[in-house]
Amino acid sequence: MKSLHRPLLALIAAGALALTGCGTTEEPASGSSSAAPSASGAPVSVIDARGKTVTLDAPATRLVGTEWNVLENMASLGTMPVGAADVKGYNAWVQAAKLDDSVKDIGTRGEPSIDTVAALDADVIVATTDLPEAAVAQLEKLAPVVVLKSADASNQIGQAIANLNTVAALTGTQAKATEITSGYESALAAGRTALETAGLKGTRVAFADGWVADGAVSIRPFAKGSLITDINTELGLVTPWELEGDEAYGLASTDVEGMTKVDAEHFVYITNSADGDFTDELKSNAIWNSLAFVKAGNVHRLEDGIWMFGGPASMTQYVNAIVASLTK
Repeated sequence: MKSLHRPLLALIAAGALALTGCGTTEEPASGSSSAAPSASGAPVSVIDARGKTVTLDAPATRLVGTEWNVLENMASLGTMPVGAADVKGYNAWVQAAKLDDSVKDIGTRGEPSIDTVAALDADVIVATTDLPEAAVAQLEKLAPVVVLKSADASNQIGQAIANLNTVAALTGTQAKATEITSGYESALAAGRTALETAGLKGTRVAFADGWVADGAVSIRPFAKGSLITDINTELGLVTPWELEGDEAYGLASTDVEGMTKVDAEHFVYITNSADGDFTDELKSNAIWNSLAFVKAGNVHRLEDGIWMFGGPASMTQYVNAIVASLTK
């Protein structure tokens, strides 16, 4: 199984199943980000996840992003980055806000090419707390760096919205950020109504992703505290996962045998055609085929390109996809 869909820390700590995603915090007072330009062309000042004040002379137009949720926010706000980490992987996994052909690939999410970034003459580089401090220090020699907190399992939705708002403050696109957030809230309200009308309020939905390595299937539950489960809860769905997720992303780990302990009515997952479908490996697995949701035909693969650790654009895409899948 390819590792494109794993968040950055899982790439850095090879073999770890429950690690990172993307985001920042909800309130500026919590030490993540704040502030905005007072007028077009006016100076911009934000406080990042390190508690560091970063000031730009004017809203940024040449941005570099080192993580996919940051890049999604840039693109969804209409501020196409000049440089992006792992463009090929982004284009495979993030369809809510596509990157155009002008964007320069700066290398991997965990190890951006300093030489490549240096040539881009960026106004600002936006990173996350998943990027090693040594890499951040190198990037700061090239341009101002704003570091956003990667994730917080206590407030994933608010964090994702604040992350978008920080990028909007840096680029002077606050009105567009409000539009995107309002779109998510509208989709959520419509989805909640559609599920309730279909008699699905309170349905137990287990969301996970997975991969195949050396012929064995690993399953990664999105437990309580994950962004996906927080969205499902807002939709009126219930997570049956009793596993404890990590404190940042709410991600856990299990295998096919562990699925027998899950009291789920539906199983929902996202994979990518480029990486293959891990459930294909389970089609002849007796344990998998004995599970109630499998026997009932309630296994739902959502469309490619919904980033499970994304910003409000991906969140809206996910809401529409899961509601359509459960109600069809």
